[in-house]
Amino acid sequence: MRIRATVAAVSGALVLSAFAVPAAQAADATSGKAALSSATADGTATAAATLNVTFSKFKVNKGSAIVVGASAKVAVPVTYTLTHAANLDISSDNFASGPFIYQGTSASSFTKRIISDDPGTCTAASATVLNCKATLYVRSTGTVLKNTDAVTWKAAGLAITSTGAQKIQGDLGKVPVRRASQLTTDATPEPVKKGKTITVTGKLSRANWETHKNAGYSTQPVKLQFRKKGASTYTTVKTIKTSSTGTLKTTVKATADGYFRYSFAGTSTTPAVNATGDYVDVK
Repeated sequence: MRIRATVAAVSGALVLSAFAVPAAQAADATSGKAALSSATADGTATAAATLNVTFSKFKVNKGSAIVVGASAKVAVPVTYTLTHAANLDISSDNFASGPFIYQGTSASSFTKRIISDDPGTCTAASATVLNCKATLYVRSTGTVLKNTDAVTWKAAGLAITSTGAQKIQGDLGKVPVRRASQLTTDATPEPVKKGKTITVTGKLSRANWETHKNAGYSTQPVKLQFRKKGASTYTTVKTIKTSSTGTLKTTVKATADGYFRYSFAGTSTTPAVNATGDYVDVK
């Protein structure tokens, strides 16, 4: 469509990567300042006109944190409302909009960003209001995400016309991006005599976005919990810390049939996770 050809001619990686043909995360994260300029016939850069549009009701991933595995491509839904001038041509040949998330002082002066591969799809709610949805792909399969990127990002919207007029609007919400966590539990021996010792081992690990593998999460407090057979809730037995490699090991006395599990409350970089309960038959 004509808008793609025009976008490709607009200077500035932000506009180019947002709506040109997407490459696997080539559009996802770049450092630098977004250029707001367009090219004339002789190649001279001129200041782009600012579109009279406003983004609102921006919601990324339904308000939840984006959790990304060690080698994953996470499809993140985004919804937003776009208000525009009544005389603006919003046909697909002339107009496109889409979301991105970024780190930095502003949406136009960022340190890193992740942009939607394709423009959003919009439905007219009135002569001046569009209700839009888009998909933002967050990938850990390339070199884009570093472990230090497990922070809270900001949401932004971009709109552009075939003439190069555009609008970038940032600070549309906070978007936590987290390293996926895993937790295991193994209680032995099974079965066990009442009053004897049960050894409960496990491991807490999380995604490493730089090696694309899971790695042990060291020195983290983890709760050992027990759910008696027939009960519906777990009760905390004790709290221990993971080793330097993320492993867990402790002992308890066998009292009744039931399930043991480890439970991790999470941190600012890593989400909470509960291990699957391991059943122990007490004789």
